[in-house]
Amino acid sequence: MGIIRARKLGFDFYRYDENGRIQEASHAVRSVDLDIEAGQFAAVLGRNGSGKSTLAKHMNALLIPTEGVLWVDGMDTCQESELWKIRQKAGMVFQNPDNQIIGTVVEEDVGFGPENMGVPTEDIWKRVDDSLKAVGMTAYRYHSPNKLSGGQKQRVAIAGVMAMRPRCIVLDEPTAMLDPNGRKEVLKALRELNQKEQVTVILITHYMEEVVYADKVFVMDQGELMMQGSPREIFSRVEEMKKCGLDVPQVTMLAHELRKSGLKLPEDILTREELVDALCQLS
Repeated sequence: MGIIRARKLGFDFYRYDENGRIQEASHAVRSVDLDIEAGQFAAVLGRNGSGKSTLAKHMNALLIPTEGVLWVDGMDTCQESELWKIRQKAGMVFQNPDNQIIGTVVEEDVGFGPENMGVPTEDIWKRVDDSLKAVGMTAYRYHSPNKLSGGQKQRVAIAGVMAMRPRCIVLDEPTAMLDPNGRKEVLKALRELNQKEQVTVILITHYMEEVVYADKVFVMDQGELMMQGSPREIFSRVEEMKKCGLDVPQVTMLAHELRKSGLKLPEDILTREELVDALCQLS
């Protein structure tokens, strides 16, 4: 059984009138079935309003299903008695870091989660050191988070969740505020955490290049899970991705256009090296 598992998961947002009666319901997530195995690097894609962020918040029990069920490491998120354990298992990094940074000094903020979990002081500082180093923020450990840029705050938020050592980290567009080099650095840290510590990483992103090395990709549209599979399987379906309002990696699109022009190239090219090799094979 996967560490994150959903069956017929649905969630509605309600708008109430002044008397507290439901005036309107909108279906944010509809009948989603998914399995994410422990130790996987998974990515969730979707245009704005597709339901991907709503789905992500279910994985940390910040939202509770209105239909169906979601389990985190075998625990039903609808069971209130399990919420503390669930949130220790699945850490959440929000799109806006200001929603989760509460310390007045960077190192104190990163150490806040482990301290609340009862981690010994010596181990807390080891975790703080390791996490700040992983996201490239060691030099800012004594700074005030309020004086950091948006991208730097995002790195601190990621470090804070990493320091808690959850079995699963759910990240809602964690690199949106970073420049290209920053995105590469943070993605590298997440991949190393996934590979070395076998932490399950679930990345919600708009950057297709960040998805190339994922184990599994889920594509959301209009609240429904439209596609799932490996990056090669998903990105080879260029026209279907377009219908969902999504791009594919630039090199994949280039290969797609060259194939339409008559070149016999594979449909599942993901990297420049693969494209160069495929073109050389033609000659």
